[in-house]
Amino acid sequence: MKKEQVVNCQFSVWYPIFKKYTIKSLILPLPQNVIDYLLDDGTLVVSGSDHNTQQTHTDNRDSNTEEDIQWSDDETTTTVTAPEFPEFSCKVVEAINALGGRVFPKLNWSAPRDANWIALNSSLQCCSLSDIFLLFKSSDFITHDLTQPFLRCSDQDSPDPVISYELVLRKWSELIPGGEFRCFVRENKLIAISQRDYMQYYQHILKQEEQISQAIQEFFCQHIQYNFVDEDFVFDVYRDSQGRVWLIDLNPFGEVTDSLLFSWNELTSGGEIAQRQEGPTFRYTTSEVTVQPSPCLSYRIPRDFVDLSTGEDAYKLIDFLKLKKSQQEESEEEEEEAPQ
Repeated sequence: MKKEQVVNCQFSVWYPIFKKYTIKSLILPLPQNVIDYLLDDGTLVVSGSDHNTQQTHTDNRDSNTEEDIQWSDDETTTTVTAPEFPEFSCKVVEAINALGGRVFPKLNWSAPRDANWIALNSSLQCCSLSDIFLLFKSSDFITHDLTQPFLRCSDQDSPDPVISYELVLRKWSELIPGGEFRCFVRENKLIAISQRDYMQYYQHILKQEEQISQAIQEFFCQHIQYNFVDEDFVFDVYRDSQGRVWLIDLNPFGEVTDSLLFSWNELTSGGEIAQRQEGPTFRYTTSEVTVQPSPCLSYRIPRDFVDLSTGEDAYKLIDFLKLKKSQQEESEEEEEEAPQ
């Protein structure tokens, strides 16, 4: 995999070519100050909110909070505020509205699929810039795009191409995971197809194996083959309930892209898969016995920490402060009792 191949798989490169066969999308240049904000390792303070809401509680529990917590009156205490990007925010709001009010966000290559756990609805559906920022700042995939897009390229000695980063907003569509497939192309030949959500068993794939494979092959021959700038690449498709196939994404042909039910050694060795003449090798999960947890689960953290970081549950924050205060008092008492 060369750096040029990675550059060619940017959304803004392939979308104009295959616009008719994919989901409607809008592309916005990402200002440098927004990139800096996304890469800031400080406290997660989400910016870009287009409305201010504040929840108030009027029960008896609130009346005791001031007595229970000793708030600092230190004049050096600072309040962390989120940076604002008025011009960029307006463009994002306009784009979201133009796409129906709900969007799927991504950068040049990646979407924040590893961060859906932090969203209140556990979804990548976004309705505002603050929704997008929350996902992006919580995603290792997004950080990889911004910092190491050429990490596994074979031509590391060559200078990195200059990248103009972009926010991609795609019209929100309810895609059934069982309809998504990843396709591997080598020398402009479709050599392999894998179930995208391979951790789950879908009975309809087993029953419709031949029809699914044939539909994807026809779509590739009619719309994709010889139309992309590279001979080797990976593309994701979605087959809807009517049997129509839609292009979802393009990715570099290399280890930076998940090979799912194949290994990269199989795909690149020139062995049985590459030499197969009767069509691509199609792999999918064949029984519930092989079902495994989603690989994205490793990116999750306990829900209580999410509540604290987002301020969703004020009572948990109060209990947390009480706990820290109690621990501090116990520590001070132990120090006083320790022998001199």
